[in-house]
Amino acid sequence: QVQLVESGGGLVQAGGSLRLSCVASVKIFNIYTMGWYRQPPGKQRELVAAITGGGITNYADSVKGRFTISRDHAKNTVYLQMNSLKPEDTAVYYCNAANIQMYWGQGTQVTVSS
Repeated sequence: QVQLVESGGGLVQAGGSLRLSCVASVKIFNIYTMGWYRQPPGKQRELVAAITGGGITNYADSVKGRFTISRDHAKNTVYLQMNSLKPEDTAVYYCNAANIQMYWGQGTQVTVSS
């Protein structure tokens, strides 16, 4: 059973930064593509960024140039550095691990005030 524990959410003013972390309890971390998704109020969950075990990244157009996803294999951790935050980035952010199955964290709230 894969468990994902997120941290780092909070309240920040527009233009500010936050870093989300997600620790995965897995035996072999690098076989999972790790991702961050978000669900704004009243909207569907959407992909923000993903990173393969080999370090290939993919970003939603809305966050390109502002957000950076990275992973630390020694710590079984994936990060999402979020800069130049906007009010429209407000959402619950979920960590995801994908291989044959998909696993989700419990989510962490990010609120960006204008």
